[in-house]
Amino acid sequence: MKRYIKNLMMLSLVTTGFVACESSNKTIDDVFADVTRGAVFRSTTPSLEIAAQQFSFSDPSSTITTSFEVEDNAGGDLLQDVEVYTTFNDASAGTSSTEFLVTTLPASEFSPNADGLPAITVSLTLGQLASVAGLAANQYTGGDSFVIRYALNLTDGRTFSSNNLNSTVSGGSYFRSPFRYSVPLVCPPVPPTPGTWVINMEDAFGDGWQTTNADAGAGLTVTLNDGTVFEVGLCSPYDTSDFVCTPGVSSGTATIDIPVGTTTADWFFPGDFYGEISFTIITPNGNVAADISTNPPAGPVAIDFCVD
Repeated sequence: MKRYIKNLMMLSLVTTGFVACESSNKTIDDVFADVTRGAVFRSTTPSLEIAAQQFSFSDPSSTITTSFEVEDNAGGDLLQDVEVYTTFNDASAGTSSTEFLVTTLPASEFSPNADGLPAITVSLTLGQLASVAGLAANQYTGGDSFVIRYALNLTDGRTFSSNNLNSTVSGGSYFRSPFRYSVPLVCPPVPPTPGTWVINMEDAFGDGWQTTNADAGAGLTVTLNDGTVFEVGLCSPYDTSDFVCTPGVSSGTATIDIPVGTTTADWFFPGDFYGEISFTIITPNGNVAADISTNPPAGPVAIDFCVD
């Protein structure tokens, strides 16, 4: 009798285990049934190179070039095409145009890369974008910009672009897929105006500047052709052990003196750790050579050579 009861209990436990597993699997299936997977149009060109791209306003053949790859949950097989749009920003008027379709890149123009994903290199000229936007050469100048927006269309009818993605996709180190890029128009480089340059610095949180590169100092570096290097930062020098300004400050001004005979001055920003930094650069003539809004990317600072 005891053996019969024991066997009956074991059978009951096994049956309960099967039911529990079946129930658990069903719960997981229910969860994954509501999960949808998107797609990314990932830039494979290094981010510093993208940040440094610009158009010379007087050269219609001035070109920007960026490489991309497409990744989806079908290994790129869902790719239908990619649409390229542009918007023109007029800095002097403070206005933006409507958005124009520049071109459509069908899946047939993509080629498998080393990872087997569809890949393509996109080159756009200033003349091409100006023509699409209906602009004559005298209607744009240094300080203006074009915004390039990509839209990834899939064969299942879905579209992914800058309006329906999160920060992990747009700015994460893996996805690198913002779908949207701003390209400034600049004048051909000229020798920097000699004299005192003014840098107005701000920190939205009020605790000084914290940059993403500890070796780059507290902020901007300016390198002249003779090897002279200026380092400029808000509350600099600062405590390099925790990269915090003590006491914290929200704004400040610094100056550098560029001597007569200087042929080049390269401005570089190492990156914004908390997305709080902004600054403007003023020439000795009182003109704004760069107006950098909050959360600037790491890389060279585009100086507007048209202002002087």
